[in-house]
Amino acid sequence: MRHRSAAPLAAEPPQPQPSLSNSLPHRKKKRKRRVPGPATSTSVSSETSFANDPDQLKNRIHDAAVEFEQEPKGEQGISSYPLLELRQRSVKVGESLGNSVVTAVDAGDAKEVCSIAAATSETAESLELKRVLEDDSISNKSPMSYFFERVYYGNSVWSTTTIGDEKGRERVYDTIFRLPWRCELLIDVGFFVCFNSFLSLLTVMPTRMLMVVWRLLKTRKFKRPSTIEFSDFSCFLILACGVTVLQQIDISLIYHMIRGQATIKLYVIYNVLEIFDKLCQNFIGDVLQMLFHSAEELARCPPETQSMRFWIWRFISDQVLAVVTSIVHSVILLVQAITLSACIVSHYNALPALLVSNNFAEIKSYVFKGYSKDNVHSMVYSDSIERFHISAFILFVLAQNILEAEGPWFISFINNILLVYLFEMAIDVIKHSFISKFNNISPIAYSEFLEVLCKQTLHIQTEDAKKKLTFVPLAPACVVIRVLAPVYAANLPYNSLSWRLSWILLFSAITYIMLTSLKVLIGMVLQKHARWYVNRCQKRKHHLHAD
Repeated sequence: MRHRSAAPLAAEPPQPQPSLSNSLPHRKKKRKRRVPGPATSTSVSSETSFANDPDQLKNRIHDAAVEFEQEPKGEQGISSYPLLELRQRSVKVGESLGNSVVTAVDAGDAKEVCSIAAATSETAESLELKRVLEDDSISNKSPMSYFFERVYYGNSVWSTTTIGDEKGRERVYDTIFRLPWRCELLIDVGFFVCFNSFLSLLTVMPTRMLMVVWRLLKTRKFKRPSTIEFSDFSCFLILACGVTVLQQIDISLIYHMIRGQATIKLYVIYNVLEIFDKLCQNFIGDVLQMLFHSAEELARCPPETQSMRFWIWRFISDQVLAVVTSIVHSVILLVQAITLSACIVSHYNALPALLVSNNFAEIKSYVFKGYSKDNVHSMVYSDSIERFHISAFILFVLAQNILEAEGPWFISFINNILLVYLFEMAIDVIKHSFISKFNNISPIAYSEFLEVLCKQTLHIQTEDAKKKLTFVPLAPACVVIRVLAPVYAANLPYNSLSWRLSWILLFSAITYIMLTSLKVLIGMVLQKHARWYVNRCQKRKHHLHAD
């Protein structure tokens, strides 16, 4: 079989290259073609002898390499075998013999000079397989001799593992060190972006509405509202309706219903509510986009036309849908906060069970799946929003302890809050580290996510709108106002109505000043950090800074 496969390959005369001969018109004599006959016999005989004698194969390869180096460059360019690159391939013969085969590269296409490589490789594999199958020495060995043979000549756990490289080392250190702090930094910045939007709803929006009312009272002329004024009116109406509905809910009744039932565990209720929270958060973002679009078209369309009536009815329908969706979302967040409060104040340590079941179920549902880079980007934003919702729930627990707790409760409250935040941070880091490892996402991707978020903070338009952090603070604001209102009411003096109204205005003014100061501080810090980080990323792209 080897003689038949080698002879036709060697018998074909190599074709001269027309491009090389045409490029040398000054040479009148062409080089004579080599006779294929001796090459054929040499190839056949070499194939037979070299497969059995590896040293002879190595000497033949060395002689061929020396002959090629001594040939003049002009003859190398126009010879019938234009050897443009000489390389060696390692061939395993027997157990530890490394032999080489000379190959030629002709115009980028590799061609074997002879079939020695294939024949030698097939012979080595067949001889190795034959030797292993015929070796029945294991039946003649004792267990002790087999064990000591494994001890002295075995390869330990290398039989089930592989030797790593620098790329594998980088992946390990990315999972442990480089990615966790980038991920946590991105989630924290996203949290403060959500907090800044929440403070804007409670400070900037009321200020603009007061300015509109003051302008209307001063001029006594009705002016058509702008797009921003329509949007502020819509948000104020949603907030007022949400707080009014939540005021009718008896928190104590829901608390005792959740804590007293024994059919469903607390962590199961919390997980179900968290799923509905994420669904409502995504849906209400789309509803508000529709509402703001209707407000923009209503502000731009000409008055007293058919299109004016159309956009009025569309604005009203979008407003009703937004109010209903926000109320449902507010109720879900309130019940979720009550569930967390029941876990914290319970006497049978329900909080650790809640944290373990909720967070490890999150790892199980996220880590062992395939994700693209955009999916991971959206997932980080979802974790930032979840972190902000947990902060709102903790504020609810604090308000309930202020109103109803007896005895020393503050130290226990601080310990539980630290436990909640530490669990949340650890689970987020572990989740994103292994998601990035399994999906081959480098840590530098999280730096790119942070750059996109900083550009959003600076109001720089990005290419893809899906990369923006979409957070609607209406439902959390309804819950916070509903929770803090009883705390303010409990500290009002029991005097006449006018005196109580004065205290209400005083508390409202103090709260507004505090929230406005916090809004200015967080907004300025976010702007400063965003400018610094975007400049840093631009320098890194121009190789002026190493990340």
